[in-house]
Amino acid sequence: MMTQPTLTTERLVLRPFTLADAPDVQRLAGAREVASPTQNIPHPYEDGMAEQWISTHAEAFANDQRVSFAITQREDGALCGAIGLGINRPHQHAEMGYWMGLPYWNRGYTSEAARAVVRYGFEALDLHRIFARHMTRNPASGRVMQKIGMTYEGTMRQHVLKWGVFEDIAFYGLLRDEWRATHVE
Repeated sequence: MMTQPTLTTERLVLRPFTLADAPDVQRLAGAREVASPTQNIPHPYEDGMAEQWISTHAEAFANDQRVSFAITQREDGALCGAIGLGINRPHQHAEMGYWMGLPYWNRGYTSEAARAVVRYGFEALDLHRIFARHMTRNPASGRVMQKIGMTYEGTMRQHVLKWGVFEDIAFYGLLRDEWRATHVE
């Protein structure tokens, strides 16, 4: 069975989550400011939820369904957030999703992690396309998608229901050939 790799960037280490990360996940993802503009993070983030979520990662990776990385600071190993790819093998694409803990906002960590995950998706997973989406009331997430070279593909109006409000969702995508054209080494 393949083991999930660890990716390293200038300032970050993207590694598999462990159950020891659960208290930090609960604290960081549980912040209302982090949960509010995401589709799948509950609030309040109750005891046991982080452990349950982390416990799904190894099997999802082994089954080529999802890869989830803990975003940690390279200098001290502190957990900052999460990033991953939901893989759709028949269509050779994946949806990228991420969240960043409030103390780590506005440092460029999400963009740095996203660049590494996109590279991993195209080079190691041999994907054809990677896409992402964000609630339009969270423009910072859209800026991450733009910074890593994704193209805006449209907005689905009132597409999801979050906390009793229908939210517009903007979609971005990147094709492997587009990525290769800008990442010649």
